[in-house]
Amino acid sequence: MVSKKNANFAPNYICMRMIKRLLILTFSVAALWLVPVTASAAPAYFAGVMELTDEQEVDVVYSEGTLTITGADGLVLQIVTVTGNVVLHKRIDSPEQKIELNIPKGCYIVKVGKVVRRVYVR
Repeated sequence: MVSKKNANFAPNYICMRMIKRLLILTFSVAALWLVPVTASAAPAYFAGVMELTDEQEVDVVYSEGTLTITGADGLVLQIVTVTGNVVLHKRIDSPEQKIELNIPKGCYIVKVGKVVRRVYVR
């Protein structure tokens, strides 16, 4: 005859085994999730030759109706409204150029080469 104590033991053992497996699975997933993943790349050198970039340091400043552009020699200036209408399209021919703007109040997008700035005319 099976006692009551042994009859309750089998379901409890199965339940404890399942809980143990779930805890192991949970901690394993948590441990993998918390491990930092890092990637690094060594700088690419080609026989000691360094790559030179043609990027220029371009500054665009608007103050009291005057747009001052420095470091944009040879680049194209484009001023566009927020609706997409081109207001001015001009090639910059000096290292520092001042342009008087007689345009209505509003927000404009100024693009010089790859540099894009917002300008508010008040």
